[in-house]
Amino acid sequence: MKYVATVNDESRVVDVTGTDGRYRVAVGDDVWEVDARLAAQGIYSLLIDGVSYVADVTDRDGACVVEVGGEWYEITVEEQTRHIIRTRGGAAGGPRSRTLTAALPGKISRVAVGVGDAVRAGDTLVVIEAMKMENEFKATGPGTVAEVRVEAGQTVNAGDVLIVMA
Repeated sequence: MKYVATVNDESRVVDVTGTDGRYRVAVGDDVWEVDARLAAQGIYSLLIDGVSYVADVTDRDGACVVEVGGEWYEITVEEQTRHIIRTRGGAAGGPRSRTLTAALPGKISRVAVGVGDAVRAGDTLVVIEAMKMENEFKATGPGTVAEVRVEAGQTVNAGDVLIVMA
């Protein structure tokens, strides 16, 4: 499964495969074989390419604070799909744009608005199912729905226009 890990405002895609404590972790061109075991609450025993580490992991406001070998890292991790939707989903073309586009391919689960509907910032416009997750796309500001170019059950591709606001 692909994740996006953010450390010190730098985000990297992390591809993790494997099960039962044995994983292959790839970040860019770097690949590691990892044996990871929970030793105690918040303490992990790691064997990375034959080198042993102990990681102390605590949760701080949704971020993982990890201490390994006296070095501290604050890391946020989210599934790649969620990251794409959170950072690139929504209005296309910048903050003044009034067009909602699909951030990635999926299937329209629900269209929550119709032509002529007045919406406020935060109102749900459309729900897309992608990679077995439902993702709500919300209005970034107030406006009136000028066009609805999709319907429930329709398949969309990344970049397809979903809703146009006036």
